[in-house]
Amino acid sequence: MIARLKVKRYLQNYSFYFQFFSRDRVALVGSFGAVLFLAWAGLEGLLQVVGWLTKNSEYGIMLLGADPLANNFSWSLTPPSVGRAGFLLGTDFNGRSILLRILYAAPSDAAAAMLVVLSGIVIGMLIGTSAAYLGGWVEEIFMRLTDAFLTVPAVLLAIVIGILLGNGFSSVLVALVVVWWPTYSRFFRGQTLPLKSRAFVSAAKLGGIGSLKIIVKHIIPNSLDPVLAYATLDLGNVILTYSSLSFLGIGAQSPFPEWGAMSFGGLSYFPQYWWISIFPGLVILLVATSFTVVGDRLQDFISGKVA
Repeated sequence: MIARLKVKRYLQNYSFYFQFFSRDRVALVGSFGAVLFLAWAGLEGLLQVVGWLTKNSEYGIMLLGADPLANNFSWSLTPPSVGRAGFLLGTDFNGRSILLRILYAAPSDAAAAMLVVLSGIVIGMLIGTSAAYLGGWVEEIFMRLTDAFLTVPAVLLAIVIGILLGNGFSSVLVALVVVWWPTYSRFFRGQTLPLKSRAFVSAAKLGGIGSLKIIVKHIIPNSLDPVLAYATLDLGNVILTYSSLSFLGIGAQSPFPEWGAMSFGGLSYFPQYWWISIFPGLVILLVATSFTVVGDRLQDFISGKVA
């Protein structure tokens, strides 16, 4: 009976979620942009993984129609044109299609965003929830550690870690994972503090249920809604930060494309060949804005600011 009530309540909220977003055109456009980005990144990323596992690069480019990594100097610095689909956003100095390279790079940006946010949630949940529920010296140690990380700007610390680890996707990913959890730790601590004094937690303690089981079954599930709303918004922040690090030369290395690195690579040709930098930067802005809008509307929805 309880399970049926939970399912019914979930379906009602799920239905209202779509009604709310359909009434808000900005949220609807943001949702469409975010879903489109994730859907393309997932499909293209799957094909790239299959190509890597089978050592057949054809899988990674089968949806693109051409190799975005291959140089073709006969088409060097071709301006945007509607004559050919691959040249819709122009080409770079090496004659590589800007559009195809943007599409090819989408999985790495999506993977970085998802992995960093997910790791931030998991690490922050372990540290923040434990600190708030257990209190005492555990809270003192965990929160002073969190404060130590928060005193240094995340981007600056990520740059230092990325330089120490060396250039490349994995280095930037590790750097972002190391610096991204403190905010989530604060979130979970703030959610846990009022929850641990609630009646259902006290009842569980009186029933002889251990602290670990109470945290897992009662505290964490009731802490997730606002955190997940913030995490949606945070996906855009990670994409911006990841692209910024690649812009500085710490991320993915040529010939593999990355939006931030592509923008930086076109600066030496700007403003005459403006499209090399402008279009990758515009894609970063649109994708990050889409997640920001969706996350912001989700926070309003969960907090009850809309009815």
